Amino acid sequence: MTVTSTGQTTADHLAHKLRAVLAGEVAFDDYSRHLFARDASMYSITPLGVVYPRHAEDVAAAVKIAAELGVPVTPRGAGTSLAGQTVGAGIVLDFSRHMHRIVSIDPEARTALVEVGVVQDQLNQAAAAHELMFGPDTSTSNRATIGGMIGNNSAGSGSLTFGMTIDHVRALDVVLSDGSRARLEPVDESERVRRAAAPTLEGRIYRELPDLVVAHEKAIDAGMPAFWRRACGYRLDRLVDFGPSNPFDLAKFVVGAEGTLVVVTHALVDLVPKPEHTVYAVGHFETTHAAISATEDALRCDPNQVELMDRTILDLSRKKIEYANLGSILVGDPEALLFVSFSGDDEAALVAKLDLLDEVWRRAGHGYHTLRAVTPADQAALLKVRKSSLGLLMAAGEGTRRPLAFVEDTAVDPVHLAEYTRRFKDILDAHGLEAGFYGHCSVGCLHIRPFVDLTKPDEVVKMRTVAEAIKDLVREYGGVNSSEHGDGLARSEFNREIFGEELYHAMCEVKLLFDPANVMNPGKIVNAPSMTENLRDRDSLPPARPIRTMLQFEVVGGMRGAADRCMNIGLCRKSTAGVMCPSYIATRQEEHSTRGRANALVKALSEEDPHAALGNERLHEVLDLCLMCKACKSECPMSVDMASLKAETLSHHHEIHGVPLRSRLFGAIRRLNRLGSATAPLSNVPGRSRLLRKLIDRTVGIAEARPLPTFHRRNLVRWFRRHRAATPAGLGTVRWLADSFTTYTEPHIGQAAIELLERAGWQVELLSAGCCGRSSLSKGLLDDAKAKATALVTALAAQDSPIVGCEPSCLFTLRDEHVALLPDNPAVREVASRVRQVEEMLTEAIDAGRLRLRADSWLAGRRVVYHGHCHQKAEVGTAATMALLRRIPGVEVVEIDAGCCGMAGSFGFESEHYDVSMTVGRDRLFPTLEAEPEDTVVAATGVSCRQQIFHGVGRNAWHPVELVREALEA
Repeated sequence: MTVTSTGQTTADHLAHKLRAVLAGEVAFDDYSRHLFARDASMYSITPLGVVYPRHAEDVAAAVKIAAELGVPVTPRGAGTSLAGQTVGAGIVLDFSRHMHRIVSIDPEARTALVEVGVVQDQLNQAAAAHELMFGPDTSTSNRATIGGMIGNNSAGSGSLTFGMTIDHVRALDVVLSDGSRARLEPVDESERVRRAAAPTLEGRIYRELPDLVVAHEKAIDAGMPAFWRRACGYRLDRLVDFGPSNPFDLAKFVVGAEGTLVVVTHALVDLVPKPEHTVYAVGHFETTHAAISATEDALRCDPNQVELMDRTILDLSRKKIEYANLGSILVGDPEALLFVSFSGDDEAALVAKLDLLDEVWRRAGHGYHTLRAVTPADQAALLKVRKSSLGLLMAAGEGTRRPLAFVEDTAVDPVHLAEYTRRFKDILDAHGLEAGFYGHCSVGCLHIRPFVDLTKPDEVVKMRTVAEAIKDLVREYGGVNSSEHGDGLARSEFNREIFGEELYHAMCEVKLLFDPANVMNPGKIVNAPSMTENLRDRDSLPPARPIRTMLQFEVVGGMRGAADRCMNIGLCRKSTAGVMCPSYIATRQEEHSTRGRANALVKALSEEDPHAALGNERLHEVLDLCLMCKACKSECPMSVDMASLKAETLSHHHEIHGVPLRSRLFGAIRRLNRLGSATAPLSNVPGRSRLLRKLIDRTVGIAEARPLPTFHRRNLVRWFRRHRAATPAGLGTVRWLADSFTTYTEPHIGQAAIELLERAGWQVELLSAGCCGRSSLSKGLLDDAKAKATALVTALAAQDSPIVGCEPSCLFTLRDEHVALLPDNPAVREVASRVRQVEEMLTEAIDAGRLRLRADSWLAGRRVVYHGHCHQKAEVGTAATMALLRRIPGVEVVEIDAGCCGMAGSFGFESEHYDVSMTVGRDRLFPTLEAEPEDTVVAATGVSCRQQIFHGVGRNAWHPVELVREALEA
């Protein structure tokens, strides 16, 4: 490897060699390097480049080249490590993009062979078909990879029952530090001797490691922390008793090694029977200390887990639509909750355990109420918040003052937990630090994250002082400094003191044996830098440069602060539930996650000229596949609003490069639709002409394969002028927002809604003169959007009547983007406060008897599946729509969790985005609908959703108001 006089390695030679031999992609551009400079920790180290290996051969080749050139290698799964394990200065190997195959599941042996990029929930879904699951249950199971869990020796809430990852690993296929490959598994003495005879690195390890263990046996016995739940150091204790009756097991030995000894490519892991039932008791407590004090009595009832959540998390959950349901089922205003679960196949026996726990707690005076959650429906809101505790806590930070992971992974025997936690809090109080408390009381592990501002030198000193004090405290109680999140950059520095000189020296010998050239994720576990080096906010971010923005970002730090709210916990990489992030699900590329885009924007907005940086074409590539679905606004615990950030970025890109014709056309969609309606049926000819579709594809960039909407000459405005309204019942006037789509391409939906409102007693006034500006916003035409917003707000501010509509993307623009576009217009928030969903008003009318639905409509006995619009989910949720559908007599209503449809307004029409749009739809939505019987009725509130459903699966989707109109009494 060539090195310049300044010590900077030359990456070009490395990148060239990698590209010459790898099947996977190699990315050495500045943006890719920046995106992989961070994980979910407080650290940041920019790598030389990123490799996306396609298979084990790629991994071996990359490690071999890196070893030859003396370049460090850092393996990475989802990048959710909390101690800085997955950031490094050399090559980052991203296993999550390609290496995510479940090779096989053996139900008889209860094992699974997987590539290490497989996500835990992905494995559990496949194993569930055999009534099996992977035992360790992390809160990040919807994005944590098996490789990452092996690297950290992850555990989770169920570790009291299922132990840690180390307890479930049978064999590992690995790449050693010289690029050679090996299979690690339990071997008897004769097999070990056979392997030790090989003149290879693997042979040397089998020869020398047993002698190393014997030489330091007493130090291993004395220096390893006594408490069982540990994820720190090298697990030499697992090799101490090897011999004729105890195999030599390197597979388990390298679990928790954080990629510092080997790179794992495949894992053979144990599966455990999946319990048929799990029931919960949720104790309500007036103090956090009281909740922790109830743990020991809970453990006497033989639970599966005991989890704590304090008021900090509860209050944060109440602010998020995604988690709001929790507040409605709690009793009173608890300072803390204790979740106690019991799992098994006999539900009656589990309920009996709830009875026992209730009796034990009442006798001991623990808590003031115990909530029971027996069915999955009862548990949904509880578990959603519990698994999101970390993200919710991270959202409590403001600016650069964040809850940081540097003392959040200690564990002590639960018998000491109440006293230990009290003294822990005393240390925080003495240094003026506040923190949220949550975690695994059943195994003595609480995740306590003090709020610290790393941009302030005195705060960094304080953080280190507290870390040292907690380290000493945990040793006093015989606990461990890291119980599931590993050492990384946050705790490795203290390992010499924790393990003692001899045992630490033995660990250094282990590192040297496996990795003589020190290329395997150096600086973790042994020979680590200070915990205060490589800090994200202090070391990697220059002061933000001023930049003019059209949208108002109401956070500390403006636009960069809005992007830098991302703390990299990776929830946007989930793929089995919710909406966020559709394009990541389609591509599995980090840059197409909300996290990746946010980090890319942080880089651009940290440049000397941020305006020019926002015009960078590589940044444009990173943001291009954002569908602007707004799911991140509600599902991201930090509410990183990528839709607004992209709109603002596009506006700067246009200032520098000009506005493309297609963007102008889509920005003027209302005018185009009105023109299409006025010239129908002639305007519908292009949609039926293959030749014209090809021409439009080539000249404008509208995908030939995508059906065009049908324009109606008798549009909603013309219909409204001629229709005879029902006599109003004196309820007053509502203003109907005649959006650009249902007005001209689906007027029957607007007609149905207006007729229902009138029958319910309202006088309807049609507002059809203006556009909300939603389409202009999506194309970054913010001046145009601002002008449209101003005109519409002016028109709406003249009266105080409710504003109602049926297209969520348009209706909720009044409540969200208009406020950001026109922050100084006093009428904006007043208008926003009057916006109501038509579903709310119709439900109220049905409940009041003003609308009567008949029980003998053709819908009676039918199943209705409802797909919610992304903007609706982000702004208010889907409760109002579901409530309306459930008012229809005789129907079974099911809301499907099928993510984003993939259409996203103009996105699905654009030629270069068509394939991604369809891939998103095929992920969950299309298969879900294809599995439904032909007589199932499909409902969707969004025009884009209805278009995509018809195109993707050939089924008509009804707007809910149409279904209510169908059931209305004559």
